[in-house]
Amino acid sequence: MIDIHCHILPLIDDGARSWEIAEQMCQMALNDGITHIVATPHANAQFEYKREAFSNLLAELQTRIQGRLKFSLGCDFNLSFENLERLFADPAQYLIEGTRYLLIELNNFSIPPKFDQLLFRMTTELQIVPILTHPERHPVLQRHPEQIASWAGSGCLVQITANSLTGHWGRKAKDVSVWLLKQELVHIIATDAHDLRNRPPVLSAARNSVAQMLGEDAALALVEVNPGMVVAGEDVFSRC
Repeated sequence: MIDIHCHILPLIDDGARSWEIAEQMCQMALNDGITHIVATPHANAQFEYKREAFSNLLAELQTRIQGRLKFSLGCDFNLSFENLERLFADPAQYLIEGTRYLLIELNNFSIPPKFDQLLFRMTTELQIVPILTHPERHPVLQRHPEQIASWAGSGCLVQITANSLTGHWGRKAKDVSVWLLKQELVHIIATDAHDLRNRPPVLSAARNSVAQMLGEDAALALVEVNPGMVVAGEDVFSRC
């Protein structure tokens, strides 16, 4: 399995709190059957995103775990005005390396004005593919999940969190996840892991849940095939 959203780099945001925890998270991911992780440090007002420094940290983590996992570097991109200015000036610093894919995170309690137009500019002017992270956990979208359909229809991929399906984020997040899955609006499941206990790097439970609900092929598409196409820089929409 491939996890495209993971806060595994230590001591830089609210993810892994030490090198030891980062290494233990790697081992947990390996034990779960994950073979490739995209490290996605936050890029927001609280946590400065430093691409070169984070690339060096990721190389050190690779050395510490003796190359047993594949890694890519991306980011968890907040749609602030300052971030968007930097994105349109130099998109490559935020994309999943070697690809056109960008993980985007909405503010907790609002949708940006003219969000549809922003997505259009991203896809047309920058030629990037936005991946909307964990919409099932967003309070506004929990009330209006149908809004996600129009964004997916305009070229935005949708990623839900693995432990939303297992109930960690509450009943509403689980119900919206199931609704999105049944509407075929989910392209990828990722862990959004931050630690070993509350938000672990585990995909298998969610994969099994989807397999029971929609079948094994659908489950594998969400944790292997589609995320594999993302990290390879291939067009996920070509097979959806």
